[in-house]
Amino acid sequence: MGVIDTLVPRPGLKVLISGGAAGIGAAIAEAFVEARAEIHVCDASDDALAAFRARFPDALATKADVASASDVDAVFAAHAERFGALDVLVNNAGVAGPTAGVDAIDEATWTRTIDVNLNAQHRFASRAVPLLKRSDEARIICISSVAGRLGYAWRTPYAATKWAIVGMMKSLAIELGPDDVRVNALLPGIVEGPRMDGVIRARAEQTGVPEPEMREEYLRKISLGRMVTAQDVAAMALFLCSPAGRNVTGQAISVDGDVQYL
Repeated sequence: MGVIDTLVPRPGLKVLISGGAAGIGAAIAEAFVEARAEIHVCDASDDALAAFRARFPDALATKADVASASDVDAVFAAHAERFGALDVLVNNAGVAGPTAGVDAIDEATWTRTIDVNLNAQHRFASRAVPLLKRSDEARIICISSVAGRLGYAWRTPYAATKWAIVGMMKSLAIELGPDDVRVNALLPGIVEGPRMDGVIRARAEQTGVPEPEMREEYLRKISLGRMVTAQDVAAMALFLCSPAGRNVTGQAISVDGDVQYL
């Protein structure tokens, strides 16, 4: 096998992606479809699931609120019935959370952000690990954020979860290394798309700065001066699941154009 050949995951990988019907999750799903993997996504949005099923009729798509343990159990029951095995878990589901000062964030909003962004990663990992230990290609990819290595004013609950995901990933990499389960985190930066548009809009309203100026302010934070795309993140996920990534574990990998501050 040549070096170029090692950059492509083997066909037939069985991949589960939480929050996979839209955004970064859907881009990762599409990349794995192109790599001839067998795909299962879950998502809370009926509209996103319908659009995903229309694009990828051969994939399995399950409705689930990742904050619900019973919903996550149902996801794994559906996965077992359809695929019987698991090679790759992409722990992607998350919410942006509030844009507000810490004194203005109520406990219910804080708790919901923690539950969806962090606790759900444990829900999926705890159920996936017994399956992954039986795979020769076992990977867990935790989607964190550049906010998992930088402070993020006005976005405290979001940043707290993203830092915690990195700690969880590093701990799991050590714990699961003897079973040859490779665990890494991807830290997307400022990603083009509707979610980032909403974040910029909320920050502009919160600070009283016009939205176009706020967008330029975000771009000034990036060494390359541009946002990344969901496809950039998906490409790194594919690399981690290729033979070339077989010895990469315990790493927090930024895909962000080098964001300097938030």
